[in-house]
Amino acid sequence: MFFRPLTAAALALTIALPAQALDLSQMTDEERQIFREEVRSYLMDNPQVIMDAVQVLEQRQAQAQAQADLSLVSDNADEIFDDGFSFVGGNPDGDITLVEFLDYRCGFCKRAHGEVAKLLESDGNIRLIVKEFPILGEQSVLASRFAVATKQIAGPDAYKGVNDALMEMTGDVSMLTLRRMATTFGLDAEAIEAHMDTEAVTDEIRRTRALAQRLQITGTPTFVLQDELLRGFLPYDEMQALIEEKRG
Repeated sequence: MFFRPLTAAALALTIALPAQALDLSQMTDEERQIFREEVRSYLMDNPQVIMDAVQVLEQRQAQAQAQADLSLVSDNADEIFDDGFSFVGGNPDGDITLVEFLDYRCGFCKRAHGEVAKLLESDGNIRLIVKEFPILGEQSVLASRFAVATKQIAGPDAYKGVNDALMEMTGDVSMLTLRRMATTFGLDAEAIEAHMDTEAVTDEIRRTRALAQRLQITGTPTFVLQDELLRGFLPYDEMQALIEEKRG
């Protein structure tokens, strides 16, 4: 039987049907050509259908990614929230935990630093964990080695000061600038420099890199908020709203 051209309404219904409901392999070449022309004509007359389909696809992909992220966080919870070496700031006993993977050479990390500080200041019940994740070249690695060495040699308070300073720093990172920074904070610059290339520092950065790889983190900043991965920069208002949502 000859395949009759579809009306717009019939075509819309056909598009909505499962793929197996229309077997193109059973059509003749002529029928397939007519069908293609009808589809093209319908889409040209109703281009919003394409945008609607793209939107639905993006929503489904986002939902699938969110579900996958929940599993990633759950499977790696110990390393994310209690690795035994990452800096813990804010309120260590807070009811909300925010984890940040950062790079000192990342412009968005520098923007996020101020937003996170504002969040901690306005909400005294947030536990912050900082993960050193240098991915933007040698200067990033140098800065992270200096920060981790400072933490291991001089403790978390010294690390906090260095972390803030490195995030506010606008010029190139070099050993000269890092020595000056250490001296400014009253730290033993020689001891920290000597410690920067030790296995203890290397292992901490290596473990964080491995964790980031398991979490499929490829950019900074990336946050973990309780059970949720947040990829990219978020302004204060959005983070605050998400935190209130977590508290329910």
